[in-house]
Amino acid sequence: MITLTRTGDVAEIVLDAPSKLNALDRDDLAELDAAFRDAQGARAVVLRGEGRAFCAGRDIAGVDPATDDVPGYLGDVEALMRRIAGFPAPTFAAVQGACLGVGLGLAIAADVVYVADDAKIGSPFAGLGAVLDSGGHALLFERLGAHRAFDLIYTGELLSGADAVEAGLFSRSMPRDELLEFTRERAARAAAGPTESFLASKRVIARLRDARLWDAVHAETHEQEALRHTHDYIEGFAAFREKRKPDFTGE
Repeated sequence: MITLTRTGDVAEIVLDAPSKLNALDRDDLAELDAAFRDAQGARAVVLRGEGRAFCAGRDIAGVDPATDDVPGYLGDVEALMRRIAGFPAPTFAAVQGACLGVGLGLAIAADVVYVADDAKIGSPFAGLGAVLDSGGHALLFERLGAHRAFDLIYTGELLSGADAVEAGLFSRSMPRDELLEFTRERAARAAAGPTESFLASKRVIARLRDARLWDAVHAETHEQEALRHTHDYIEGFAAFREKRKPDFTGE
């Protein structure tokens, strides 16, 4: 469930499915895309998740690798990320708890990302037999370098919000109970600022960033679709559904 509210010139878009840690299926992606379309005219946007997590990634509870439309799902993710990145006003993400997979992609697409000190950020796909998607490779490689990126990908270890900010991934970290008020205050300040000047900066930064980001997104989609047919991918999804440790064979 996605909700959209407005306070003055600030739109607030909320991922509101806390029972599943705001994981997103294709219907959720469409709803979120529509919320950003409906927010047009706002002079700043806050994106946040309700409950313990920002977004734990894709909702894979009912996904069968044999019939899964990986390019379709990740194509929807890319379209949504492009809508967020191109939104005609400053965008702010407030990230607490899990920020994984598609959730990480949403944060990557936002202009400013404030995170709770204890947020969990990274690539848990080592336990699933899948590959990091939604632009995660571009973020980790660009900010951390190849060796640290591989370390996180191979181990599945997650960064805390504080560590992610210290490493240069996001804007600032703070105690969880201060996060939303701080983000709302900064968004309101931006909404009262010179919007056209901010948009000029968005265009310049987009030219510097976007080729690498979208190239990575396309490569991730290709690799994810190829992995869908491997033993370890099928086993990883089965283990997730059955709540057990996967038995990977390397195939």
